[in-house]
Amino acid sequence: MNLQSQLTAVRRRWWIVLASVMVGLAAAGLITVNTQPRYDASVTFFFVTTPADGLLAAAQGSAYVQQRTKSYAALLTSDRLAQSVAAEPGLGVTAGEVQARLTALTPVSSVLVDASFSDRNQARALRVVEVVAVQFVKLVQSIETPTGAKNSLVKVEVMNGPRVTPEPVAPDPARNLVLGGLLGLFAGVAAAIVRAMVDRAVRTAEVLSRLTSAPVIGEIPYDKSMKSAKLIVGASAKSPRAEAMRKLRTNLRFVDLQEPARVVAVTSAVQGEGKTTAACNLAIALCEAGWQVLLVDADLRRPQVTEYLGLTGRPGLTDVLLGEVELTDAVQRGDRSLLVLPAGPPPPNPSELLGSKGMADLLASLRESADIVLIDTAPLLAVTDGVVVSVQADGALLVARYGSTSQAQLTAATQALRAVDARLLGCVLNGARRSVAEGRYYPSYLEVPAQHAVPGRRRAGVGPEATDVPAQNGAGAVAAAPTDATQEFSQVTK
Repeated sequence: MNLQSQLTAVRRRWWIVLASVMVGLAAAGLITVNTQPRYDASVTFFFVTTPADGLLAAAQGSAYVQQRTKSYAALLTSDRLAQSVAAEPGLGVTAGEVQARLTALTPVSSVLVDASFSDRNQARALRVVEVVAVQFVKLVQSIETPTGAKNSLVKVEVMNGPRVTPEPVAPDPARNLVLGGLLGLFAGVAAAIVRAMVDRAVRTAEVLSRLTSAPVIGEIPYDKSMKSAKLIVGASAKSPRAEAMRKLRTNLRFVDLQEPARVVAVTSAVQGEGKTTAACNLAIALCEAGWQVLLVDADLRRPQVTEYLGLTGRPGLTDVLLGEVELTDAVQRGDRSLLVLPAGPPPPNPSELLGSKGMADLLASLRESADIVLIDTAPLLAVTDGVVVSVQADGALLVARYGSTSQAQLTAATQALRAVDARLLGCVLNGARRSVAEGRYYPSYLEVPAQHAVPGRRRAGVGPEATDVPAQNGAGAVAAAPTDATQEFSQVTK
């Protein structure tokens, strides 16, 4: 992944980064609350040589002390000093604790040594450093006093301290929260990038087109109101989703001008990709443009077209193929020029029924009975029904859902269509995420001014010849328009 891809992955998975930062802050806060306060007591020692005659002797003594300063710092953490400090009555610390919590620092080119002791008890920290100051001076003098001499070659003086910090040096809430937030941020960014690298779901039109070797002729934006209003009628007719369906309608008309598709199968790789919703809304959009559309529910295992359109499910396609009902008696009229052929009762052998000669003859007759025939089929990977219908149609539309359809599923579905030489007209990315700019200008641009709207009616068709037709009738149902489309269909099929 390049830098741009990584930034895109982090932006799309911002919630992972936010959750990681919150976890980091919470962990830092928890550690801060559960950490007991700690105080530091310190003292600074100054080393000088004993007075000597002459400048040369003084210079030599100063160089001698600087060379041995690091050794003096090591004495602060030695066993000998720790044992002598721990032996002091009333301290309540062991020699090991003294060594673990006593630190020494020697500035560069200096004869100073800073010693500090950390403890949870403020008074005890100060008391330990006071004892260290006394015992360390005795230890250095005993070491630097030559055998038989009375005076030490090095004199140790306390320059600063002993003193203890008035406030605890740990925990530091501000520092802990900053570190926790930064660690959470880094972890969240890394997790977002790693998830993007292992995520094989289809999220862009470019990936969808590359995997299928077919154009993406429609991107249906995500709409949170889709669960309650699946169809682009009524208030939803002005939504970005409705406008996207109109773009899909336009693109479908110009997919192939040399061989226009009159019978189009709408399918998907797996269940739940939104193929039925796309088929119904595409049929409505085509009717708005003045096309006479026949929508066939060929998903005989889980039919949903009539449920979406508010029509009865019987009689239907199954009854027609079995010869129990005439086609004209099974076709129902929807809104305006929309005709619907329901699925009918579920047969025991859907694949054989859809692949029969009767189905081929039926599609041939339907091709001449409407401007365009849309067929809602079963998913390609679940059963073979969708492949059987797609190969008999003039072409197929493959619907994929953003973030749900995997690349492997999409590749397998495409191969299933290619294996039977079915014509893939294009793909539709359902539930695509819109940019901020699109979300800003779509609603205001699609809004129809109140003075131009007809109360209780909505516009059908495009251009100056568009006419007013009744709006949606009831929840989930599409009202029938005053048209003789059913009579015309009956005359054509007889």
